[in-house]
Amino acid sequence: MELRGCGTALVTPFTTDGSVDEAAVERHVRWQVESGIHFLVATGTTGEAPTLTDDEWLRVIEITVQTVAGRIPVIAGCTENCTRLAVELITKLSKVKGLSGVLTANPPYNKPSQLGQYLHFKAIAECTSLPVVLYNIPGRTAANLEPATTLRLAEIKNIVAIKESSGNITQIGEIIAAAPEGFSVLAGDDALALPVMSLGGTGVVSVISNELPARMAQLANLALAKEWDAAEKEFQSLLPLMQANFWEPSPGPVKAVMAMMGRMTETLRLPMTPVSEPTRAKLGALAQEYGLLQKVQETK
Repeated sequence: MELRGCGTALVTPFTTDGSVDEAAVERHVRWQVESGIHFLVATGTTGEAPTLTDDEWLRVIEITVQTVAGRIPVIAGCTENCTRLAVELITKLSKVKGLSGVLTANPPYNKPSQLGQYLHFKAIAECTSLPVVLYNIPGRTAANLEPATTLRLAEIKNIVAIKESSGNITQIGEIIAAAPEGFSVLAGDDALALPVMSLGGTGVVSVISNELPARMAQLANLALAKEWDAAEKEFQSLLPLMQANFWEPSPGPVKAVMAMMGRMTETLRLPMTPVSEPTRAKLGALAQEYGLLQKVQETK
């Protein structure tokens, strides 16, 4: 499996009482597929995975896979700071029919060495036949997966890609330059989508595509086709909303916009909180500029 194009880091819709809104999950996934998105990532950071129970986590993944029905790849997020627990959960995940792969981040909080991270990811790869996508996000885990370690892991047969969210373009470029054939390097930040793809990355795992899936899919298509002038124009057009999604901790801003669009409630689970009123006002004005509020009528 080679991941290419734009994959959406799906938000997890909740009802006003805080339970998983299964109907909204299905609607959101269906809209993403119909909008031309290339692959989906469920139960990741944007999906508030750390706040889901094991049963909820598995159910969201099952609904996503069932709704997609094989039309595009579905990657499921599963990150733990205990290697044994990660192996147990991913072994369970391997039984989900139709799942395309697993996304797993650096073990958070422990701050393992490069050897510790290598052995952690190696144990995960060995416990499953699913393709494994590494997720390097030191800003949240307090541990950076260095290029040498990434490239060593890329030699393991079913470790097929990395979502790189270090924000270090030099590091990302080093991985792209030395990665084996068939190993995908994906931008983990919307604002680095075009820079990473211009270096030879194969795509992006996106937050903004929750709101504008068709436009982000088109941006990825343009970059993959090396139509750089058109890709740059589209990227610059989308950049303000990309940045706005991180005015406050994600997924607060994107859920606020999705609620304005009428696609789900703004409910988050603690310790995540809704955005402040000043931020909501600015998001509303920006959403209006992008024509997103017109979609409220379309979804009713």
